[in-house]
Amino acid sequence: MNSIKGETHMKGFKNSYIYVEGEGIVKTSITIDNGRIISIGDNESDDAIQLDDNHILVPGFIDQHIHGCHGHDVMEASKEALQEMANELLQEGVTFFCPTTMSMSIEDIKAALRNVTKVKQSQNKGAEIIGIHLEGPFLNRKYHGAQAMTNIIEGDEEVLSNFIKISGNEIRMMTFAYEQNGKVMLPMMQEHDITPSLGHSDATAKQALEAFEDGVHCVTHCYNAMRGIHHRDIGVVGAAFLKEEVMCELIADLKHVSEEAIRLLFKVKGPDKIILVSDSMEAKYLPEGEYSLGGQKVIVKDGAARLEDGTLAGSVLRLDQALKNIHKIIPELSLTQLIDLVTKNPAKNLQINDIGSIALNKKARFTVIDRDLNVICTY
Repeated sequence: MNSIKGETHMKGFKNSYIYVEGEGIVKTSITIDNGRIISIGDNESDDAIQLDDNHILVPGFIDQHIHGCHGHDVMEASKEALQEMANELLQEGVTFFCPTTMSMSIEDIKAALRNVTKVKQSQNKGAEIIGIHLEGPFLNRKYHGAQAMTNIIEGDEEVLSNFIKISGNEIRMMTFAYEQNGKVMLPMMQEHDITPSLGHSDATAKQALEAFEDGVHCVTHCYNAMRGIHHRDIGVVGAAFLKEEVMCELIADLKHVSEEAIRLLFKVKGPDKIILVSDSMEAKYLPEGEYSLGGQKVIVKDGAARLEDGTLAGSVLRLDQALKNIHKIIPELSLTQLIDLVTKNPAKNLQINDIGSIALNKKARFTVIDRDLNVICTY
């Protein structure tokens, strides 16, 4: 894979198929200066790249929910591990990501937060860290999933305030259980521009709808680790279906969610409200076998990562494969709608305005794909 982040000799692309915001996939040129897109149209520079006609330049993919890959985990709190993750993610087209924490001890979480912030501030290669996704410890034990139950606590303003301070205000998204005293933390999340996401939650439909009215506008890995639809209480899933503005993460590895449930989600929410995430753990890119997640033993077999009791424990999913899976299940989606699932939609959810699409003044981070959704390279 190619990453030329930080280099200045490349002036842009010319006479190539490019997914331009508001225009779709068109044959055009773009000019880049100082890491930003400064013009869309003519570019006759000798340093500009001309892509083959079967290749398309699209915005760099964004993974807002990832715990690990290539033998490394965010909770290692290791600079080398996190940088290796950033380097490896380029192979699946990811140019931006949110390192995601687990419900471990408070001190372990603090160490991970410090490390992510330190690496983010010194990065000069690989996929760019755009903030931290704090998943836990403010969850509901009933739907703990692969999060260690002993480390789960109720919503606590003081603990969250300490996390924000230690992270240098780099927490970009937070998964929490609103019904577990989570409401008290919402004003703090909003004050610090943290995207609140309902997940690992046993909220009733009434509680979930109250959360959405209070400002929660995302659901973490929809369907998984949350109260589902019942005809007397439609739970978190049903409430998310009712609220048009709520965005839904989806792990499209065909292990976490069935094809029928995926079709239903797209039919109800529409492709502009769905965000594909990997939720991957350290075994991604590596052979099947025994690994760990959040200090727990994980067995990877037949493309699924599970705890010893059979509980799904993250995934080994690549975002480019997730796109291919969705294309197979819902072939009527256009190529641009598919790309939005890993670019425009997460950028909107995370409230980051200068990534997620190819437009003037946005960051020059790109992925080149072919029309079969194979990743050719990243820039």
